[in-house]
Amino acid sequence: MLKDIVVSKVRVKLLDLFFANSAGLYHVRDLVRKIGEEINAVRRELQHLEEVGLLKKEPRGNRLYYWLNPNYSLYDQLLAMVAKETGLGEQIIKNRNRIGKITFCVFSGKFVRRLPRKEEEVDILVVGEVVMVELAALVKAEEEKRDQEINYTVMANEEFEFRKKRRDPFLLGILSSTKVMIIGDEEELMR
Repeated sequence: MLKDIVVSKVRVKLLDLFFANSAGLYHVRDLVRKIGEEINAVRRELQHLEEVGLLKKEPRGNRLYYWLNPNYSLYDQLLAMVAKETGLGEQIIKNRNRIGKITFCVFSGKFVRRLPRKEEEVDILVVGEVVMVELAALVKAEEEKRDQEINYTVMANEEFEFRKKRRDPFLLGILSSTKVMIIGDEEELMR
C-alpha cells in the first residue's frame, strides 16, 4: 500500500501539505500555488490519492475541494512520518547533535493534528541531556509559524525514570495520551 502513496515528488509535497494541517480543506488552484507544481500533475495526484481513499473531495460552487480522510488505514502512520519530516520534528532531528543527547522526543497526538489542547496538556516531551537554549530557539521558531504557544517539558533521564517509577500523575498523563515518537523507541519509553 505504501507504494501507492509515496512515488512522485508532487505526491510527497501534497502529503506534506495535507498532513501539516490535517484539518485543512484545499481547492486545486490553492494547492498548485502552495506546492509550486503544474496543475495537471497536481490533479493527477489528487485523483490517485482520492482513488486509494486517502483524500475525500466535494464540489462547492465552481471549485472542487479536497481534504484528508481520517479513516484511511495508514492515516496515523503517514501523520507520524510527516511529523518527523516537516516542521519542528524535522528541525529537532536535523539539529539533534546541537540540542544534546536526546533519548526520547515525543509529540502529543493533538499537537501533530493541530487540535486545541487544554492549558495543562503538554505538546512535547523531551528526555535526555538537553541544551535548553538550542531547543528553545527551535520551539520559538515553530511557535511563530503556528502563531500559538507550544507547551513543552524537558526531563533528564534520571528524572524521567524516577517519575515513571513513582507513577507521577503528570508524566503518566503524557504517556497515556496519544503520541508520535520523533526520537526514540516507544517500547523503551513505556517500559
